[in-house]
Amino acid sequence: MQGKVLIANRGEIAIRIMNACKDLGLDYVVVYTDADRDSRHVRLNRTGGRDKNAWRVVSYTDPNDILAIADHTLCTAIHPGYGFFSEDYRFARRVTIRDRPLTFIGPSWEVIKDLGDKINTKRVANKLKIPTIPGTDSPIYNEMEAEEIAQHLFDIQLDQGITDPSILVKAAAGGGGMGIEEVHRVEQFRRVYRQVQNYAKRQFGDGGVLIEQCLRDFNHLEVQLVCSRHNERVHFSSRNCTIQSTGRQKRIEAAPGFDDSCFAYDFDAKAVLDKIVKYSLKLANHVRYDNVGTWEWIVSRTGQPYLLEVNTRIQVENDVSARISYINDQHPNLIREQIRLALGEPIGYSQKNIKFRGASIELRIVAENPQRDFAPWIGTITRFDLPRFDWSATYTHVPSDRPYPIPSEYDPNLALALVWGDSMDEAKQRALEFINQTVIEGQDSTGGEILTNLDYLRNHLDQLLTF
Repeated sequence: MQGKVLIANRGEIAIRIMNACKDLGLDYVVVYTDADRDSRHVRLNRTGGRDKNAWRVVSYTDPNDILAIADHTLCTAIHPGYGFFSEDYRFARRVTIRDRPLTFIGPSWEVIKDLGDKINTKRVANKLKIPTIPGTDSPIYNEMEAEEIAQHLFDIQLDQGITDPSILVKAAAGGGGMGIEEVHRVEQFRRVYRQVQNYAKRQFGDGGVLIEQCLRDFNHLEVQLVCSRHNERVHFSSRNCTIQSTGRQKRIEAAPGFDDSCFAYDFDAKAVLDKIVKYSLKLANHVRYDNVGTWEWIVSRTGQPYLLEVNTRIQVENDVSARISYINDQHPNLIREQIRLALGEPIGYSQKNIKFRGASIELRIVAENPQRDFAPWIGTITRFDLPRFDWSATYTHVPSDRPYPIPSEYDPNLALALVWGDSMDEAKQRALEFINQTVIEGQDSTGGEILTNLDYLRNHLDQLLTF
């Protein structure tokens, strides 16, 4: 393959993209901020000299800086990783239609725009008869209409035998958990509706409100799709990411999404997994999805699935799916697939060539205090030893040969640890062994010892894939 990729990200995902480019024979350039000068994604490259390929930027979110470096270094493509510009359709559009166009490594900007809007995604899914959380699929501005919808949602839950029904009232233009209130009785609805509507007008300039059923007892699942610009689409099974921090940040992921060895489900687990894969492919075909993406679902205790959203990017946990997948007896590299498909190649294999076996688990190792709402820990790591096994892989930007000050500007993620086995039980035992052999030491500015979530991960392994 030919081309040169600017990697517009940091840390472990930048390193994984670097390695994927090397595998494909592609040259690359990395960027970094002052806060990240000690990161391995910088130290593995050249920050000076005529062959310099690591360039300093003020911010990872300054598009002008990023594009100026892309032009100066004659890059032909930009890989956004996850976060930052990865789901910004305006950036993707600017990259591809400028005077010196670049390839955006991800779906087309039109697809990102359509599926990045959760309201539009729900509307399209409803037209295709793909189940979504009961509620509105467009903003409501009329109080009487809103109250009728609220009453209907309460009635549905009572018919389902839910003893403590509730609904969520959301600012339609909000995001990140902002502008959301829960209502337990219809008599409370008008007051809360007006409160959310006024908040939405002040904060977002749009008083539109969404109303939907509040779901509590569920698992959070994902379906991994790989698609091409040649109208090809395959899936790499499902994964479960229900174990999350209080801020809804994933901490343990596992594949496949359900396993009968973990829990006695009140439904046919395989049939539910097959169903969410089928629905995901149906929506992907409808919008002509053309790169790697993840369809996020929630599944109730009764086995009812609801489409939550579509992530139009590579995800942190993509390798969880890859480690139970085999093409010619080899694990696929989904970042490598993402790059070559964005550069125009066909997939080159079909669904029947993909085999699934075994189980895998990903552990997100973070410097944080789970007992205090996962508050981040900031300090310097003085020892960082991760074990190595034939059945594990690790992704980290933290150096093991020198002290590493954790930048306060970013989330204190330290490493991703992947383990896999012939069964979920074996994968869990290996995950426990990996945790027990991990050694991380450090101090903060007051001399206090480092805080990590290793104990949290250890204590939650038995909750995998359960309700």
